[in-house]
Amino acid sequence: MLPDHSDQSIFDDEMPNNLVNFSNSDDLDIDSSIEDDKPQEACGVFGVLAAEGDVAKLVYFGLYALQHRGQESAGITAYDEQGATHTHKAMGLVSQVFNETILAEMKGALAIGHNRYSTTGSSKVCNAQPIVLNTRLGDFSLAHNGNLVNASELRGELSAQGHALESTTDSEGIAFAVSEAVSEGQNWQDAIITALRRCHGAFSLVMAMPNTLVGARDSYGVRPLVIGKTPDGSYVLSSETCGLDIIGAEYVREVNAGELVIITMDQGIQSIQWEEAKPKLCVFEMIYFARPDSVMHDESLFTYRVRIGRELAKESFVDADLVIGVPDSGIPAAIGFSRESGIPYGEALIKNRYVGRTFIQPTQAMRESGIRMKLNTLKDVLQGKRVIVIDDSIVRGTTSRKIVRALREAGAIEVHMRISSPPVTHPCFYGIDTDSQDHLIAAQKSVAAIAEQIEVDTLAYLSHDAMLRATQIDTAHFCTACFTGKYPIEVPDKLKRTKLMLEKTAT
Repeated sequence: MLPDHSDQSIFDDEMPNNLVNFSNSDDLDIDSSIEDDKPQEACGVFGVLAAEGDVAKLVYFGLYALQHRGQESAGITAYDEQGATHTHKAMGLVSQVFNETILAEMKGALAIGHNRYSTTGSSKVCNAQPIVLNTRLGDFSLAHNGNLVNASELRGELSAQGHALESTTDSEGIAFAVSEAVSEGQNWQDAIITALRRCHGAFSLVMAMPNTLVGARDSYGVRPLVIGKTPDGSYVLSSETCGLDIIGAEYVREVNAGELVIITMDQGIQSIQWEEAKPKLCVFEMIYFARPDSVMHDESLFTYRVRIGRELAKESFVDADLVIGVPDSGIPAAIGFSRESGIPYGEALIKNRYVGRTFIQPTQAMRESGIRMKLNTLKDVLQGKRVIVIDDSIVRGTTSRKIVRALREAGAIEVHMRISSPPVTHPCFYGIDTDSQDHLIAAQKSVAAIAEQIEVDTLAYLSHDAMLRATQIDTAHFCTACFTGKYPIEVPDKLKRTKLMLEKTAT
């Protein structure tokens, strides 16, 4: 069942022993000026239930494949044969938080894991997941991707009921709501459904209790969650299909919007439609967040991204010598743009793939040229060329301007930017960390003004209709609130004012 790594460590990329291990730090002061000018990913959740054996290492690999969804903290909870839990979680990347020794001590045929990027609750080790609570029916653990819009109200209700919440996350509120229902005499299924009905917002959950793996999505299905099965019969839950692929699991199906799946080795998958489905998958999962090799709606996201590149070429053709993509997320659309327009595709921006999130504070001079930490140019490719550069989004515009300047410094005589999504004009409250509206450049400036600010010759965005048409499914099944301001789940005004609202109410 487990991959054979007896002759090779899975931690070849660990930091040398003489470097500081930031996974033990309570607070990570990340300088946002050197981070990508993008909406930040949500979180990754993963779980495995097997007939026998130890599955913590499988969960490790699943989290490794989902690392793009969150890089602030990672954690795994495993259940042993007696139903007792063993949890390890810390700040940092999966490969920093875990090693062979830690995983070897996490015995059990059931385990769940989590990669975190903070959306509600700040970046502190107390907010790392999974969350584990002891109940009268045994230990309950939970990993959450998404964001509740009633988190503050739920926390207040639970505190009034005598629960001492330790973190500042909305996820802990979900776990305590389950625990509260169990304490009132409900069984696991009823308790989880009772808790879910107290939650408003976006949530894809992987949960566990002794001998049972559980998955659930909110009635809108804003965040993805899929079911897989390994050749030996183990069940897997993952945020994306790339998490299944890495451990050799076959994709079975997605967990439907408003569905609860309860999985045991004896009875297999039990499905309960706990709430009527009103599908509104976040369209940015399609455009940017999920990995291009992940499958949604029966095709890889790479295929969809090539298609929106074609749509972009139809809508905003400009004569040029070369089409390039901002790596990695802009490359599939750049390929599509090239194929549709007939303008050659090439690589002229090279990504340093080992930078990741930096915890070392740069000097001011380094900040001013910070984009070079992540991207460098091929001068001989760009010299004397009219270039079309494809990216998936512009949020603040700071990184776009640095890219354009770098291309011109490398010899490009014209730089035309094309964006494979509509202008981002509204913040997300469903699990994606976007700036407040007054920091979103498209909410403040016209396309012409943005073009002037980022110093391009021309700028064009993909239209809303083309973005949805390219999905080739019912266009009503997507949340596009960040482009339109039409939120499918009502957002309270006080939540719109600050992302870290729970920091103010934490006890």
